[in-house]
This record gives sequence, structure tokens and C-alpha cells, in this order.
Amino acid sequence: MIYGAMKFAIGGSLKVAFRPWVEGLENIPDEGPAILASNHLSFSDSFFLPAVMDRKLTFIAKAEYFTSPGVKGKLTAAFFKGVGQLPVDRSGSRGAGEAAVKSGVDVLARGELFGIYPEGTRSPDGRLYRGKPGGLARVALASGAPVIPVAMIDTEKIQPPGQVVPKLMRPGIKIGKPLDFSRYYGMENDRFILRSVTDEVMYEIMRLSGQEYVDIYATAAKRRIADEDKAGKAAESAAAEQKRKHEEADGSGS
Repeated sequence: MIYGAMKFAIGGSLKVAFRPWVEGLENIPDEGPAILASNHLSFSDSFFLPAVMDRKLTFIAKAEYFTSPGVKGKLTAAFFKGVGQLPVDRSGSRGAGEAAVKSGVDVLARGELFGIYPEGTRSPDGRLYRGKPGGLARVALASGAPVIPVAMIDTEKIQPPGQVVPKLMRPGIKIGKPLDFSRYYGMENDRFILRSVTDEVMYEIMRLSGQEYVDIYATAAKRRIADEDKAGKAAESAAAEQKRKHEEADGSGS
């Protein structure tokens, strides 16, 4: 009931305002479980994809979105529940990975659709990064559900970091044909199989999206970018301090 109302309000508004174009919608089954594995360019990906579908699509979100105190916290929790997000507790020895797998298997066991981002986080620069095998592949092999590759197109251009007002433009969504990994059923603890399944899905996402592929994890790329920014700021600060000292020396000698 809440999901339907939220989907109508948010999904309808997104479709009217942004007019997303879609290819391959016929690849989504009318019933039964399936995993939608998508690239991840923007926070809005989790809203645009469900907006163009008739069926409910469940993604996972960090538990903090559902447990924040106060009126704002309650509104945020209601919003995420309303759009079909599931809270994932990131505590414990294996963190969000185990929680994501359990949540995904539970959703699929109910015959529903489960959405997941194999990269594990948003791309820092629009390129496609190496998929993490712990979530997608394990859910696929534990559930036996088919994996449908999805490519979000240009969603990162709608609201780049630092831009408050979204840009009204048409993002795209390409939905590929389902991939069957039943030949690996029951082998979710074999790391070589998990890597093979993940790489096959990432290849299909790359083919659909046309993104440049980078064979490192997006989390590692983000750390490298942050370190480079920090080093750059430190160099600028040092240069400014050196300039100040020179100016002081020149002033005292005149």
C-alpha cells in the first residue's frame, strides 16, 4: 500500500519531469524472482529504475537511513521503506556483505525482484569498475534466480556533486537479457566461480552502457582520488606558506 502510493507519487513525478527512455523492458519477467544487476552512477539510480517498471523492485540501503532520531529521521525512514528499500545492518564481522546476501535471498524467495549494484558504490568518475563477487554472485547462486544486467545512462549528469538543483535532462536505462547461472547452483562458496559469474555480468553491463571498464574496485579508486586531493591541497598550502614567508622576508628587508 505504502509502496504503491510512493511509487505513484515519486515514479510518476520522475517520469513527467525527466522523461527517462528505456530499452529492453520486455526482459523483465511478469512474475517470479529475478536479480537486476546495475551499474551505479548516481543516488537517483535507485529511483529511476523502479519508476519505469510495473513490478516492485527492492534495493538495500544502509540501516542508518531507517534509525535516525527525530522527525527528519522518521520521515527519511518512511520514505525509504515506501520506495522499496531494505535496511542493511553493516555491523558484524563481515558487515554489509552477509546482510545483503540474506536480504537478497529473502526477497527472491518471495518471488520478487531484487536490485543490486555489483560495484558496491557509485562510480567516482563515470567509468565502470570491477564488480565485487561477495554480493551479486552469492545471491544468484544461493537463490537460483536469473540475473538481468542493467545499464543506467547519464544519471550522474542530472545532479553532479556540489550541484543543488537537478538538471532537467533525459537519462536512459538499458535492460539486457536474463543470464542463467543454474550450472553453478550450490557453488556459492567457490571464490573462482563467484569471480567468473561476477565478471560475466559486468561484461554485459559494460556492453550495454558503453562505459570504459577499469579493473579495480570503485572503493579503491575513491580512496586514491581522496589521497590525491589531500596531497594536492597540502602542496597548495605549503606553496602558500612559502610565498607568505618570502613576502615577509622581502618586507622586512625593504
